[in-house]
Amino acid sequence: MIKTGTALACALITVGACTGSSEQVDLTALPSAYSAPFICDHVPKIAVERMTGITDPLTTGAVELASGDPLRPATGACAAYQRTGERSTVLRITQDVGGSRGHVESYLREGMGKQLPEIVPGGIGYYASYPNEEAHVAAMLVKGKARLAIELVKGVKGRDNVADVVALMKLIAPKLIDTADTDEDG
Repeated sequence: MIKTGTALACALITVGACTGSSEQVDLTALPSAYSAPFICDHVPKIAVERMTGITDPLTTGAVELASGDPLRPATGACAAYQRTGERSTVLRITQDVGGSRGHVESYLREGMGKQLPEIVPGGIGYYASYPNEEAHVAAMLVKGKARLAIELVKGVKGRDNVADVVALMKLIAPKLIDTADTDEDG
């Protein structure tokens, strides 16, 4: 005769195996310190690995450090892909000069996203999750004409993907967007 506790444990193990819940999700927070190694020249690799669940993702592109000249914001693009199966994008980061404070304010006013905390002086941004697409989150930060966007196309089920995107923005934006004061209101 099997003891009740042993039978219950066996039943739970069997259910866990059938539902695939035996896979461990790394819930470790993204780093708060900007440090190497990097992907795309200036994006901390460990942050990308944690938020995508992919060790050593394939990457293309490069992002630039802030130039120090508010009239010439840094530009670039970075993408991370799955290594196995169909090569699909899991993360996109873009920086360009299409920033507009008015666009962000309008987006927020219309309730299409939530405001980011202040990350760079004079910057404004938002983040949004897309409930129809599992673990799909985006964030945008604008300062003057400089715009930095992060799109987590496929996050890790079980992680706080919104928190990951906001944490990555906090980690890289101060390096990629000029923090000097500017009179531009874009």
